[in-house]
This record gives sequence, structure tokens and C-alpha cells, in this order.
Amino acid sequence: MIDDATPGGAPEGAPMLDDVQQAERITQFWDVARHKAGRTSHGGAVGERSENIVPPPAWAFGDSPELADGLLALVLDGTKTATASLVVEYEEANEPAPAKGDLSIVLDGAGDPRLLIRTTRVDTVPFDEVTEEHAYLEGEDDRTLASWRTEHERYWRRALGGLGREFDPSMAVVCERFKVLYGA
Repeated sequence: MIDDATPGGAPEGAPMLDDVQQAERITQFWDVARHKAGRTSHGGAVGERSENIVPPPAWAFGDSPELADGLLALVLDGTKTATASLVVEYEEANEPAPAKGDLSIVLDGAGDPRLLIRTTRVDTVPFDEVTEEHAYLEGEDDRTLASWRTEHERYWRRALGGLGREFDPSMAVVCERFKVLYGA
């Protein structure tokens, strides 16, 4: 199993909901989960901040429903507390890379919101400088750096091919650690 936080939402192959349905599901989840992030609402009170009302970005691990569910299971059992993405993936999606303190809603393979997480640390390093500690925190395979590199290179070669790019061991990797604040 390999990991990659897929910028931009549900993995390919997830059941298609229309945008309105998906937004409603995410908003309902956020209404329940936001108090765990210290974000409260007073029903549109004067002076209420939009960060309390507007849900944070929602995304899924991996690039398939099966991978999203498998990686989500590792988070739910406490094994997985980190993830990684290539900087180029955020650039291609025209999305900002994660930053310490960011909130995210993690979707399952069907596109249902399942977790609210907070990013606790972000390090951007070349692929060939990702640490053994980070590989272990991702919680996948045998948790070694060797298996992390093998599986992530395989994954990113596949993903980059779809973008018309080639993998290079010097590519910048966003190594993100997170804490689960709420799970449904």
C-alpha cells in the first residue's frame, strides 16, 4: 500500500456525486466536527468568522477507492500519522501545499467525509532525503524507508505519467504529519 494525499478531492473511481450533494455532505460533517477544532458557530451571529462556517479542504488518500479506504483504515487504527505528496501535484492542482495548523477533511473511497485532521508539521525535502522516521509514521507496508521509497516511487511514476512528467529522485516531497481531531 502506498500513500499520497490526493490534492483536489475524492480518488478516481469513487462513486460520482454531483457537486451540490458532495458539498452538503462535507458541510454536514463540518457542522458536527468543527467544535473539535475549536471552531464554533452561533448560527450566523454578527461578527462570526467564515472559517467557522466554511469547511476546510476535503481530500482522499491515494488515487483509487481501495487505496483511500486502506490508508484511511491505517489512520483510524492509529498506525498512520503522516502522509506525503509531491510539490508538483499541488502546483498541477493549483492548490497550496499544507502548512502547520491547517485543517482537512479526509474522505473515504466512496467520497464520504470520515475524518477531521490538523496538520502538525510539514517538511519539504527531496524524495531521496525523506527520513526513516517519516516512512515509519506513514505506517505502510513494513514501515521501513526502503519500502517507502520503492512503493512511493512506483506510485509517483504512475501519477506523474498522467501529468506528462517524469519521476526524479530529487523531486520535492511534502512530508506532512497530522493529528486526528474527529472521526465519523
